[in-house]
Amino acid sequence: MPLDHYVPQVHLKNFYDPALGERMHAIRKTDGGRYTCDSYSQCRVPDGSTNPYLAQPRAIEEFLKSVEPVYNEALRKLRANQLDANAVFAIAGFAGYVHSCSPAGMRIDTAPIKQALEASAEIIDQMGKFPPPPDEFGGKTVTELLQDKDIMFKVDPKYPQSIGIGNILRYTSLFGNSIWDVLHNDQPGNPFLTSDFPVAIEAAGPGMVNRLVPLAPDLAIRIRPARSQSRTLDLSFQNLRVAHRRPARQELTHINRHIVQCAESVVYAPVDATWIPGFIAKNSGYRVDAVSQRVPTGKGEMLLSSMAIVRI
Repeated sequence: MPLDHYVPQVHLKNFYDPALGERMHAIRKTDGGRYTCDSYSQCRVPDGSTNPYLAQPRAIEEFLKSVEPVYNEALRKLRANQLDANAVFAIAGFAGYVHSCSPAGMRIDTAPIKQALEASAEIIDQMGKFPPPPDEFGGKTVTELLQDKDIMFKVDPKYPQSIGIGNILRYTSLFGNSIWDVLHNDQPGNPFLTSDFPVAIEAAGPGMVNRLVPLAPDLAIRIRPARSQSRTLDLSFQNLRVAHRRPARQELTHINRHIVQCAESVVYAPVDATWIPGFIAKNSGYRVDAVSQRVPTGKGEMLLSSMAIVRI
């Protein structure tokens, strides 16, 4: 049974502390526990890339052959403002892969499916299509049982993962045909952090989020997705727009705050700076969740889902 990394090792290795050799600093969000580690031991689960709902259960591994081997070269090209289609594919594909296949991404994508099932069950219940519940449930309807959490739907996280893998090229196209703010960090004492979910989100208007993606301690991108590209598959990335800049300290703090808040359980740092443990502790009580809103329509309800940073 393979141990598959849901955050590629080539990404994590960029966050090694030169003072430690081939190791980096890790801080758990749950209790502030600190340790040093290598990339191999982190962000991996048995058979994480295997999906039984797909005709080719290991299909995502073939996709990663176009991402992982060229990741560092893609960063070099990004720093030098020499992006080509292969480099954009590697960076956008990295973001799409983490979003689709990480435990955090699978958890987030499970929620809308569960909420859609609950809404459908309530509509069917209103139509009187369910048989009466057993006496053990005290005469409650299916709707009442769901609302009281006496019954619930359980969604296999591998199912939304299969949808994400099936759409991985569309994620890559969407991210790669967006507006990129390329953020160059020239403050070594205040580097970009990373995590076990390094595709942090940032509110960008009703139902819209930007992605904040740390790529290395000195390099990150803000992806501003364009809705107009969501239905188009373009792996030549003709619509990519790039702006390079060096953010001030206040914006670096803003980005790292979102990276920590969006981390699922562990944050990684390339330096042993005194400010980092307290900064993580201050922002540890958050995570990314799917948020849904039921909007009444003439014939029923429309379920709108988006992502948000929420307090745990």
